[in-house]
Amino acid sequence: MKIYTKTGDKGETSLYDGKRVKKDEIRVESYGTVDELNSCMGFARNFIEDAEVVQILFRIQRELFDVAGELATTDRNLFPEKIDETHVRFLEATIDQYLEKIDKMDAFIIPGSNTAAASLHVARTVCRRAERRILKLSREEDVSEWLLKYVNRLSDTLYAMARYLETELHYVVFDKQEK
Repeated sequence: MKIYTKTGDKGETSLYDGKRVKKDEIRVESYGTVDELNSCMGFARNFIEDAEVVQILFRIQRELFDVAGELATTDRNLFPEKIDETHVRFLEATIDQYLEKIDKMDAFIIPGSNTAAASLHVARTVCRRAERRILKLSREEDVSEWLLKYVNRLSDTLYAMARYLETELHYVVFDKQEK
């Protein structure tokens, strides 16, 4: 089986429902950035020794295929596995679980005291970009509110786990100059 079809040579691609669109449309940007996020998370897993964090990331990576699938079709009823409240609640529980394990968060930190934490912070920033792309899409077309909530919670989840994995905390201190 060949992986190239030559059908995209003129800047178009097919959505899940078969509709042809330009490769630079916001819908394609949205699910393409989710794909990039999934790859970043897979990369990060290679540096993480905590088995529980690895399992959570693996679960989320699988769920990202559902996110991308929803975004890759204009017919929301066509894609069978949708993000829903249970997915969002899982992320919220994960955030709470990892925030309980770390010091109080009352200042910015410089991310990346080790490769595991740094790679999750990269994934977090890609997640934020995916969220911005999806929000832009949602202003033009119908996007599930649960999908929007999921991506928003996911960046917080990645932050909480990255912060948990940091081995040193370097706080950002702003000089407050009196006027």
